[in-house]
Amino acid sequence: MTDPTPALHSYKELDVWRKGVDLVVRVYEITALLPKEERYGLSSQMQRAAVSIPVNIAEGRRRGSRKDYAHFITIAYGSGGELETLFTILNRLPFGSGLNTKTTEQLLDDVMRMLNRLRHSLSQPPKPK
Repeated sequence: MTDPTPALHSYKELDVWRKGVDLVVRVYEITALLPKEERYGLSSQMQRAAVSIPVNIAEGRRRGSRKDYAHFITIAYGSGGELETLFTILNRLPFGSGLNTKTTEQLLDDVMRMLNRLRHSLSQPPKPK
C-alpha cells in the first residue's frame, strides 16, 4: 500500500478521526435530550450516522490499499451527509427547535470539509518517494 498519509501511523493521529469522535459525543448529548419516543427513531438514526464517521475512518485507515481507504472515507462522508439531513429534520420538529445544535452542526461541517479534502487527496496519484 502506498500510504496517503506517510507521517501518520494510526488513524488515532488523524485530526478528522479525533473530531469525528468529538462529534459522536456531542450527538449523544443532544439525543439524550430528545423525547423517549424518539429513542428508536431519530435518536438512534443520528447516533448511528455519527458513529459511522470515525468508525469508517478507522477501518479504512487499517485496510491494505489506498483504494480501500478512499472507499471507507467516502462511506464516512456519506454518513456525514445523512447526519446533516437528520439535523435539518430535528431542527424543524417541535421538540428539536429549542435545542442548541449550532456548535455540533459546525463541528460536523468541519469534519465534512476535512473528509472531502482527504477524499480528494486519496483520489490523486501517490507521490513518488
